[in-house]
Amino acid sequence: MQSLDVISINIWSILISLLNLTILFLILKKLLFKPVKKLLAEREAMANAEMEKAQAARAEAEKSRDEWDEKMKSADEKASEIVKNASENAKMLSDRIESDAKQKAERIISTAQNEAELEYKRASDNIKGEIADVSAAIVEKVLEREIDTEQHHELISSFLDKIGEGKNE
Repeated sequence: MQSLDVISINIWSILISLLNLTILFLILKKLLFKPVKKLLAEREAMANAEMEKAQAARAEAEKSRDEWDEKMKSADEKASEIVKNASENAKMLSDRIESDAKQKAERIISTAQNEAELEYKRASDNIKGEIADVSAAIVEKVLEREIDTEQHHELISSFLDKIGEGKNE
């Protein structure tokens, strides 16, 4: 048979190549794999630390949001309480103003009634006096004698009072 030199398998050459490959692997492992593993571990630790910071920040943000929600609820309650108090104060002020106005109106009406009664009394007294003077003059002329004016006034006043009492009854 014929041998082919082009395709030949040399076991020594394969073993030496495998030995070289193993030595190269061990050298690379010693020089590269350990530092790369160390670098990867450091990066993983940094990533974990950043993740923990992010989780802490998220927890803080949620806590702040909860506090803010509580403050907003409290502010809403305070606002509604302020509006309620303002409404009650306005109602009380309105009632007080209305009461004051009623009192003033009653005083004005009372004063007007008193003044009207006084004016009526003055007018009545004036009319009584004029009627007494006129009647005294008429009676004097009729009787042609002089009557005491004071007696005549008393007589007329008592007569008019009796007339006024008859109207009231």
